[in-house]
Amino acid sequence: MTPPTMTRRLRSMIVALVAALALPLSPAHAADPDPATNDARVAVKSLVDRVLAELAREGIEDDVKIKALEKIVFGDFDFGTISRLVLARNFKKFDDAQKQEFEDQFKVYLSRSYGKRLLRYANEKVEFKSARVEKRGDVTVMTMIIGGAADGIDMNYRMRNRSDRWKVIDVVIEGISLISNFRTQFKDIINRDGPEGLLARLRDKTFVAEEPEGEAS
Repeated sequence: MTPPTMTRRLRSMIVALVAALALPLSPAHAADPDPATNDARVAVKSLVDRVLAELAREGIEDDVKIKALEKIVFGDFDFGTISRLVLARNFKKFDDAQKQEFEDQFKVYLSRSYGKRLLRYANEKVEFKSARVEKRGDVTVMTMIIGGAADGIDMNYRMRNRSDRWKVIDVVIEGISLISNFRTQFKDIINRDGPEGLLARLRDKTFVAEEPEGEAS
């Protein structure tokens, strides 16, 4: 049975991700001359600004605030693409109903993993470093957290244009991709227990994926 505690690497990645979503940006850089990279950077800034504004609201119960934060984050992350990337070759093993349930349950799993941590962060900043165009026309927006417990941590957002709107499809923290991390964790479960086995675990509110041996830091 999977231990009820998070592995060190996944826990540190989630802490860094939460910090980056919850923190104000450093003073704005000049507009990027490349329209794609500029628009992707604007999308990341918009996401962080809206999260920060929600965190600044006073007199709101934590559960209500978390739901509002979920609405913001889930709207700016492309979970259809994220689900396909996480499942990778195993995606074809899921029927249509299972694919939709995985997407829905994975959102809940992420919220359960880091939701309340969002409420702990304030005063640090996020510095934009640069942005680059990737394969398929994706854009990686590179940032660094300044101050606090996550000071100096590099965080890169991989963005993809969907119907003229840039959305997050991966977050790479200190060189570690969240997509790759979850893909590795879920692969063994699927190989052993099939799609329904993974879905059953995600439905379990106490489930935390165990990091494969040799991957913990």
